[in-house]
Amino acid sequence: MEKRLKPTSGFALVITLLVVAIITAVTLHLNSAVRSHLHGAANLRDSVSLGLAAKSGVNLALAVLFEDGRSTGWDSDQETWADEKGLSTALGEFFPSTRCELKIMDLSGRIQINRLVDDEGRFDPMRKAVLSRLLSQEAFGLDPETVDNIVDAVKDWLDPDQDITRFGAEDGYYLSLKTPYNCRNGPLAVIEELLLIRGMTRDLFYGDSDRPGISRYLTVHGDGRININTADMPVLMALSDDMGRSGAERLVAYRRRGEETLEDPAWYQDVPGLGDIFIAPELICTAGTYFQIVSQTHMDRLQSRVTAVVERGGGTIRVLSWKRN
Repeated sequence: MEKRLKPTSGFALVITLLVVAIITAVTLHLNSAVRSHLHGAANLRDSVSLGLAAKSGVNLALAVLFEDGRSTGWDSDQETWADEKGLSTALGEFFPSTRCELKIMDLSGRIQINRLVDDEGRFDPMRKAVLSRLLSQEAFGLDPETVDNIVDAVKDWLDPDQDITRFGAEDGYYLSLKTPYNCRNGPLAVIEELLLIRGMTRDLFYGDSDRPGISRYLTVHGDGRININTADMPVLMALSDDMGRSGAERLVAYRRRGEETLEDPAWYQDVPGLGDIFIAPELICTAGTYFQIVSQTHMDRLQSRVTAVVERGGGTIRVLSWKRN
């Protein structure tokens, strides 16, 4: 005679299966959680390591700049501090499992935008001409009217009054925007503040795939003199109406030879073909005072970046800003 299972036996089997399923699910969840925590801990460890490596890069750059300042009274883009590949390799030797990039840029080789106006808020004619020549270069694609409008708007942002300069802008314009704000009526604190000024676009400031951005040629640091030994081509072209691309290319080629001293700012007159070009002596120099340091470290998909601006002078180096991202 066939023996049948009691109803209670079937219920017990179902309960057992449910318990096994719950235990399996909990076990899988715990396994996933443990793996996630281990991965997070590893990322945290690597992130801290990358941050320390990037910070070390800035300290290495400070040491290089300090030593360079002791050895010569002038700076050029052919010196050790300007050798990005060499600096990156030197940093990488301390962190062999990390890809390192270290770069030092001489901000004194850029146009000091705050010097567009004098202490009384009036245009400095010499520096207005330099900025206008920079913006008028073919690489930026601006027509003469747009150039004048931007220069006027920058002047109004810098000067202390509310008087509108031709096609510039003061509070009346900025307070009417969808997100209103006041015109600073004072010097820019950071170069990115230019993006707040009427006529300045992100494409013009940062550049795009077809055009360079003007931000790489401007600074808010310095006394207004431009280091002719480190200035990029567009800045060199802006120093004189007679310079042009050909003249700027000759300047760059001459200083890259490294055969002559570049201590005297008037060395440009020794370049063949440039003897008749005049650059106002008060506009140029050959020593860097303000530098930007960018230290980046990479490991797998993680990276760390430290950017610092420093002032060198009087046998010391002072850190003006420090940003990690």
